[in-house]
Amino acid sequence: MPRAEIRIEGNEVAILRRVLAPEAGRDIPKAKIRLTVKGQALFLSIEAEDTSALRAALNSYLRWADVAANVVKEVRP
Repeated sequence: MPRAEIRIEGNEVAILRRVLAPEAGRDIPKAKIRLTVKGQALFLSIEAEDTSALRAALNSYLRWADVAANVVKEVRP
């Protein structure tokens, strides 16, 4: 099974975990998602049935994380 692990570090880790957690809890066709926090790092692990499903899941989660991080930067003084 294709697998990817993304490590995200920074001040927004706690916020990103809260934003991505509901999505990780949903059933995604052909993919399993796991979020873990270790210290100041958020680990996003994706295991998929095929490379197309892995690519789709990666694109979705990375886009959501990017949008959330940009919103935090705009809202914080």
